[in-house]
Amino acid sequence: MEDTVRAASWFRAAFSVFSVLSVFSVLSVPLAAQTIRAGGAVLKADSTPIPGARVVLHQVGRALQGPLDSTRTDRRGRFRFAFRPDTSALYLLSVRHAGIEYFSPAVHTNPERPDTAIRVIVYDTSSTAPVSLEARHLVLTRPGEDGSRSVLDLIVLLNSGQRTRVAPDSAGASWGGLLPRGTIGLELGESDVSPDAVIRRGDSLLVEAPLAPGEKQVTVQYVVPAGSKDLELRFTEPASAVNVLAEERDVVVSGGSLVLADSQVLQGRSFRRWTGAVPAGGTLRVALPSRARVPGWLLPSLVAAVVLVLSGAGWHFLARRPRSPAASPAGLLDAIAALDARYLGREGETSAEDWGSYQMERGRLKAQLEAALAAGASGQ
Repeated sequence: MEDTVRAASWFRAAFSVFSVLSVFSVLSVPLAAQTIRAGGAVLKADSTPIPGARVVLHQVGRALQGPLDSTRTDRRGRFRFAFRPDTSALYLLSVRHAGIEYFSPAVHTNPERPDTAIRVIVYDTSSTAPVSLEARHLVLTRPGEDGSRSVLDLIVLLNSGQRTRVAPDSAGASWGGLLPRGTIGLELGESDVSPDAVIRRGDSLLVEAPLAPGEKQVTVQYVVPAGSKDLELRFTEPASAVNVLAEERDVVVSGGSLVLADSQVLQGRSFRRWTGAVPAGGTLRVALPSRARVPGWLLPSLVAAVVLVLSGAGWHFLARRPRSPAASPAGLLDAIAALDARYLGREGETSAEDWGSYQMERGRLKAQLEAALAAGASGQ
C-alpha cells in the first residue's frame, strides 16, 4: 500500500491569492541570483511536533521536476532550507509519515517575504478512522449505438477525523460502497486517488487508497447493458446530497427524498436533474425508457464537462474551463498559469460564483500536480 499510493494532506483548501502572486510574479531583481530561505515545522493535527522527519524540497518546472534538497526536522519538528529558485518553477515540500506522503502548500519565493512559517500537517493512520459518504452524483446518457447507456458516478467521501483511513489488511479496502445492480465495467475518471487503487468486485466498489482527513473525490464510469428496464442503487450508508442527471426525457427517478429540480444544458445536450437525500438502506431507482440511440463518441466530451459541474465548480464556469492538460507536472503547471492569467487580480470584476469556481479548479489542478510529483519522487 505505502509503495503505490500517496495522499496529499492539504486537499481541503486551495492556495491563497498571496501565494499565487509570490510564485508567479516577476520581481525587479532576478530571483535566480538570490538565495531564498524557507522553513517551518512538521506537525500532527493536534500541533504535536514530529522530530527526525525527512522533509524533501521539490522543484516543479516546465523543463525540470524532482527533489531538489532534503533535511531532517529537529526535536521541535522544525526545518530550514536555503535555495536559489527558478522564477518559472513551483516549489513544494513533502514529508512521509506512517507510510503516507503529505505535501505542503507552495513555498513563497519572494525574497522580501521569506516563507519561514510553513506548516506540513501529517496524520497517524487507522483502519477505523471515520469515513462517510458526503455526496453522490450520477449522470445517465441516452442509449449508445449498441443500446447500452453510460453512467458517470461522482462519489465524494469525507474523513472527519484526525487520522488517515487505511485498509485493515492487504486484502481489504479503506472504503467500500455499492454500484447499481446489473451494471458492467469500471473506468476511473478524474479522482483524488490512484487509478490502481479503485476496483470493482461484483456490484461493490472498493477504494484501497489511504484517505487523509478532508474530502476526497472518486469518479467512475460504468455501463448499463442494452435492454435494461431500470437501474437500482442501494445505499449502505446515508447520503445527504444525491443528484441524478438524466438525458432522456421519459426517465423516472425515485427513492429517498429525491425530487425533480431543474434542467441543465451541457455542451448542447439537455439533462433533467433530481436532487435530494437517501438514507442508509434506501434504494435509488431509475426507470429507463426505450429511446433512440445516440452516437457513443459524444460521451467523452460530456464526461469532462459533467465532472467539473458536479464537483461543485459551478455551471457557468463550464464554458470558460481551459482544456484538460496532460497529467504531467509541466502540463499541469501550464494549466495553473493559464487560469491565473485569466482570473488573478480580477476578483472585483468577477462574479462570486465564477471566482469560487476558479479557486476550486485551481485547487483540483494542484491536487493532480502533487500526485504527479509524488509519483515522480517515488521513482527517484
